[in-house]
Amino acid sequence: MAGGIVIVGCGFVADLYMRSFAVMPDLRVLGAWDRDPARLAAFCAHWKVPALSDMAAVIAAGRGGVVLNLTNPGAHFAVSRELLAAGLHVWSEKPLTLTLDDARALQALAAEKGVHIASAPSSVLSESAQTLGRALRQGVAGTPRLVYAELDDGFVPQAPVGQWRSASGAPWPAADEFRTGCTLEHAGYWLAWLIAFFGPVRTVVAASAELVPDKLGVTGGAPDFSVATLFFRSGLVARLTCSIAAPHDHRLRVIGDKGVIEVPEAWNNAARVRFRKRLVIRRRLLESPLSRRLRLPGPTHPQVAREGAAAMNFALGPAEMLDAIAAGRPPRLAGDFALHLTEVTLAIQSAGDSTGAQAMTTTCAPMEPMPWAL
Repeated sequence: MAGGIVIVGCGFVADLYMRSFAVMPDLRVLGAWDRDPARLAAFCAHWKVPALSDMAAVIAAGRGGVVLNLTNPGAHFAVSRELLAAGLHVWSEKPLTLTLDDARALQALAAEKGVHIASAPSSVLSESAQTLGRALRQGVAGTPRLVYAELDDGFVPQAPVGQWRSASGAPWPAADEFRTGCTLEHAGYWLAWLIAFFGPVRTVVAASAELVPDKLGVTGGAPDFSVATLFFRSGLVARLTCSIAAPHDHRLRVIGDKGVIEVPEAWNNAARVRFRKRLVIRRRLLESPLSRRLRLPGPTHPQVAREGAAAMNFALGPAEMLDAIAAGRPPRLAGDFALHLTEVTLAIQSAGDSTGAQAMTTTCAPMEPMPWAL
């Protein structure tokens, strides 16, 4: 794995990346920068990484590697554009941008400069995702017809979010989260899997709403609920819900001709993937109460212990990106994939109560499986 990693933005999520880098010793963190000197000092002292003085130092340190844009969502476009313009490869925390025009502009700039911009989340590269992908390729459930995917996080406005702190002491960015919206923040966890395995979305029929207009003093926020029916070019149909109001439910179920493949949790890279065969017993049709666990044949990737609500290795995406750059191939989560993921997510977020069907204007190829998942 050639090159190293430079971090821009040392807030809450940056600590999750650093916990992941700790279990992947081949990844070298060359330095970090944040516009808040106190936050930069706390982060670098905790993780013992060099503090960079400004964006010029970031650009100098990032050549030959990947720069992680972990700033707040409103700054993603400007920071990524500056890095791409300097000829650097960029990994962006989600969402890639807040508008499709900005996402197209970043993709065009990356192509012009001969570099790549990829986007989180990288859980599609995880053991559980790749296990599901292999089962689909093997036809375990027969032809997949329908997917139910849930990303409901509980009634977050009543959670003790003021007490949530990262390892280096950064507060959970409640205002940014509420203003950005749970769809832009979370839909990608399942959308990336669906697009990777079933190909591009043709049409989005969605609705979204802000159910709790005053969240801890944050007003004028984004929708905190959305539901989408996704029509894929492959013929599959999926229903995806996102909310920070409904009780916690992070399940994914793929319904096929032979039964149902289930994943119980989006935020656990080692979540057990199970198959329930469809049976007829005494003239009654049902899914078997006994499930079969599906496994990959060999080792996968380093796992990260649970931290709060998640057990995810945030380094999977940057590591795959560095490998791709070294091999001279496009990263799995870059280019057309990142752009299409962004368009579908934005379509769901902005649907409101009257948008109706939206035809997608971008496309991408299904994702190649990880070598250890073949």
